[in-house]
Amino acid sequence: MAARQADFTPIIDLLYAKGTGPIRAQRPIYADLLPPCNNACPAGENVQAWLGLAQAGKYHEAWNVILQDNPFPAVHGRVCYHSCEMRCNRGELDTAVSIHAVERFLGDLAAEQGWLPPEAAAPSGKRILVVGGGPSGLSAAYHLARHGHAVEIRDASPLPGGMLHFGIPAYRLPRDDLMKEVRRIEAMGVKITLNHKVEDVLTEQTDGRFDAVFIAVGAQIGKRVDIPARDAGHVIDAVTLLHHVQTGDPPRLGRRVIIYGGGNTAIDAARTARRLGAEEALIVYRRDRAHMPAQAFEADEALSEGIKIKWLSTIKEIGAGELTVEVMELDENGKPHPTGKFETLSDDSIILALGQETDSGFLRGVSGIVFKPDGTVIVDASMMTGRAGIFAGGDMVPSDRTVTTAVGHGKKAARHIDAWLRGHTQPAAVKHPVVEFAQLNLPIYADAPRSV
Repeated sequence: MAARQADFTPIIDLLYAKGTGPIRAQRPIYADLLPPCNNACPAGENVQAWLGLAQAGKYHEAWNVILQDNPFPAVHGRVCYHSCEMRCNRGELDTAVSIHAVERFLGDLAAEQGWLPPEAAAPSGKRILVVGGGPSGLSAAYHLARHGHAVEIRDASPLPGGMLHFGIPAYRLPRDDLMKEVRRIEAMGVKITLNHKVEDVLTEQTDGRFDAVFIAVGAQIGKRVDIPARDAGHVIDAVTLLHHVQTGDPPRLGRRVIIYGGGNTAIDAARTARRLGAEEALIVYRRDRAHMPAQAFEADEALSEGIKIKWLSTIKEIGAGELTVEVMELDENGKPHPTGKFETLSDDSIILALGQETDSGFLRGVSGIVFKPDGTVIVDASMMTGRAGIFAGGDMVPSDRTVTTAVGHGKKAARHIDAWLRGHTQPAAVKHPVVEFAQLNLPIYADAPRSV
């Protein structure tokens, strides 16, 4: 019997239909997925790119990539809450990459080696006034200078940096490290005028022939709360405490200090009180550890220094040398409720760390600018207020009040200001899909201990 000849016709037809070899009609498509570390950075840093360069030993190139988005790698490497590490995919496998430490290393190396940022664009002939020399104002000035614009910062304080200088204790951010990065911005041609409080922004814009204004005065006023008989005790707000410590005029707090609040400022105030000689610093907070707004690592550091925290307690009355607190309990949503049970605590001084407010009163007479009840300014997607040519960012607008967010606002505003001055629209940022841990091919990983 003759062997049956195989019929390959269907297979050949299929290959021609799909295309293969020289006649193929399909090809792989490259999908640009965004790492969660990049996506989580409020300053918009390309973490993936500069980490790759640093890993390859190309430190100068890595630093330059950071500077495309953030002029303060040495500062951020010390005070940023590194949300990038909290979202790092590697953390699902073993531990997150030490992004924070690498950024600090690059920032310090740049200062040591005297690296300079890339040359700015050709002069545009445009002038911009920046009101406020904090992280957002400095960031905006830096990026505007890179676009070729002439920038002047006017700030009411005797030193630049805003809350970087007067709100963050020096043990967290050494002032020499801060000033090195500020001086680098000045070296780019940015003029910083200190001890100058802007009270009439339109007049200053006109007299200074500024083409645009960026408002970034920050939130440097401690919130005042009505506590019965609060004037009977030695009470100071945390913002004032930290400011006086920085200016060399620290208040006398006494032996036993009570700090009221649960945020990062409360932690800073408590640790500062210990450094000023207080034998005991006690934080009183109305909720529990799980609901404390302060960063967990900051609370851990405070506890390791001997700071005590009295959970589920709120101040009801302040007296001379003592205060009354009421015990609270949490409902199923974590909201505190009074129990009617009271305790008396003795103190030499009380520090109120209940948040900060923005001093935006000087803008109240500017037509078109709209405010929220907390004093922040409403801006559109370009960071422009209701007044053409006046932009705002940082703590001036509704947002998270962190250094990294403020720096991101400064960058975003600068790009939109540049586009507005040139008569075109800044294109919207491309939103790439974020690649999560479950989408990764695990065999590409190798076991590696975390470097710090």
